[in-house]
Amino acid sequence: MRWLVGWSSIAASFGTVGAVDAGDEGRTVHPVGSQLLWGDPDPLWAVGDWRPDEIRVVTVATPPGAPTARIAVLGCCGASDEQLRVGLLAARGGALRHLTAWPGSYTAVVQIGRRITVAGDLAGARPVFHTPWANGTAYATAALPLADLIEAQLDIGHLAALLACPDTPEALGNGTPYVGVKRVPPGHALILREGSREITGYEAVASLAVAAPQTDPVRAVEGVRDALVEAVRARLLAPRHAPEALPVDPGPVPGMGPAERRAARGAPVPGIGADLSGGSASGTLALLAAGLPGLPGTLLGHGTGAGERLLAVTFNDLTTRDHEDELERARVIAANPRLHHVVVAAGEEALPYAELDGPLTDEPGPSLVVAARHRRRLAAGSADHFVGHGARQVLDAHPARLADLLMDRRRRHLLRPVAALAKAEGPSAHSLFVPLAVYRAARKLARTSYRTGLEAAADRLPDANRYAPDLDTPADASLSALAWSRPGPAARWLTGEALAEVSVRLQEAAVRPTSVQRPGEARARAALARHANDHRILEQAAEIRSQRLHAPFLDNQVVRAARALPESLRVQPGARAAILRRVLAGAGIHDLPPGWGAPSHATSTAATRVGLRTALPDLLALFDAPLLADAGLVEARVVRKALRAASEGEPLPLDGLAELASTELWLRRLLARRGTCWTGTAAPRQRAVAGGVVPARRTLQS
Repeated sequence: MRWLVGWSSIAASFGTVGAVDAGDEGRTVHPVGSQLLWGDPDPLWAVGDWRPDEIRVVTVATPPGAPTARIAVLGCCGASDEQLRVGLLAARGGALRHLTAWPGSYTAVVQIGRRITVAGDLAGARPVFHTPWANGTAYATAALPLADLIEAQLDIGHLAALLACPDTPEALGNGTPYVGVKRVPPGHALILREGSREITGYEAVASLAVAAPQTDPVRAVEGVRDALVEAVRARLLAPRHAPEALPVDPGPVPGMGPAERRAARGAPVPGIGADLSGGSASGTLALLAAGLPGLPGTLLGHGTGAGERLLAVTFNDLTTRDHEDELERARVIAANPRLHHVVVAAGEEALPYAELDGPLTDEPGPSLVVAARHRRRLAAGSADHFVGHGARQVLDAHPARLADLLMDRRRRHLLRPVAALAKAEGPSAHSLFVPLAVYRAARKLARTSYRTGLEAAADRLPDANRYAPDLDTPADASLSALAWSRPGPAARWLTGEALAEVSVRLQEAAVRPTSVQRPGEARARAALARHANDHRILEQAAEIRSQRLHAPFLDNQVVRAARALPESLRVQPGARAAILRRVLAGAGIHDLPPGWGAPSHATSTAATRVGLRTALPDLLALFDAPLLADAGLVEARVVRKALRAASEGEPLPLDGLAELASTELWLRRLLARRGTCWTGTAAPRQRAVAGGVVPARRTLQS
């Protein structure tokens, strides 16, 4: 786990550099295992196993007596030092958007005198957190260190909202699972001036009164292509890294080659690699990284390096047989001579819920129950590994965007998506009414104001544990998504008290002044933020030392280019595959296997159900006396009953059960933790959640 942390305060010194006198030593505090990027009066540290090229500090020369001007960029950033200086000067004048326009995934911190600016990303994969501390404000890219710093208690109200309405930022607010630790929303920057804080957005907000001018579809797709190519190129041009402290190879093992033995030891391969699942997102990244033309020093201008082949990893789940088409597409793509294909086969040992032990992550997330499954796949990958996470949320159209089309009087663009939903229902009497039902739901959402929509959602939420919509078909899921807010899949198992408290949160958000967006755009951004946060948690839960996961679809410039796509293009069936096909064609890649871009959800659902059935005894033991029940969020017997029913094949939302199990696992790991992230004479002596117990329900933080 890697993070940066710093603070801004009225005080001129905290004793952060070198030896200090006795008066300052009483206030000395710094993070464990950190490297100081700059010191007092507003220090900044980088913590964790950062690579040397992932930390860059550029200072602009100023006249004597003028305020210090410098910028720190942490992560993979494709900007040159000169571009960083230009961005620093632009930020000094208030143009913060320049800090987010470079290729790559990174966090930028700018210091102009005593003014500190920390820019978050657009998706939410690199968030920024802050909390009041020592007559000022401390900030970090992880919430747990700040919770340690102020010895925070758990915010049970936030956990309730996370389970009840995970896709509704109005319910979550700017909170975190820790009382007093706040999150900077995606697309915003944190500005600190001698301890005082300000949060400001750096992206333009579309008007509700006037429709935005429609971008030409061809130019919009070209923008996505250019952004994605630059994102991949930024990773390829970065220095190569070999894994540190490789375990000793035990020698030949019957039935195992060198790659299989190394993967079993949990060490990645030096170089560049990528997932190759047979889907459109991972296949696009693998082909771009393997054959991107024009890179200096490469053989004939192609490939990841002179004579270097890209390692493509395909995961083969032996417990299910519903993914043969994906495997075949992956084999056809891997026939490219610039790809070295590795298939990781796994059985019951890699099913969801097969391993319930793991590292403590910054926040809870549904990926905790599948972390071991992903770790097995990533262990066979490279030191720099591409993954296709976020492509669906960035490029696809959220169902609520149909309401945006109606607001702009573009009714004819609804014909193809509603016809596709009716076709997905199959030949039945119900499918005949799908187009009308979808149109009526979209029209209702288009005519529902933000406040009215949230108030209606707040009124319905307390009944979520007695009534849950049937989401078995794509049409049902789309109809449910055509709303300003909807309960999450775990809401049906929460207690009435927990749901009532989240309902109050929604009612308060409804009357709070806010910059309201169109319903489709707002719901799409919320879905992207949730997925980006889940990806961040997965990185921490499945982390392999010396390996970096790269998700170019979550980069700022890719997200920004995708938002320029016309809604009429997004809502068409197969839009994501068509866009990525044009991206590859623009990069000179035309030969794709038949069926490329076909959706694949059935495989993961089947594996989750099998894993739930296999791990049922362990899950029942986990919820024998759950901490979630001690906090008043669930009733243990209700969850155990749901687990048994789901394992027997009853159609229950498996995502909701995964969220409950992941939150319970996270709570147990947090309370079993020892020590803090800080050291020094004034370091906090207690870990987060002081006293090591979950607060009683009567101390809920709303």
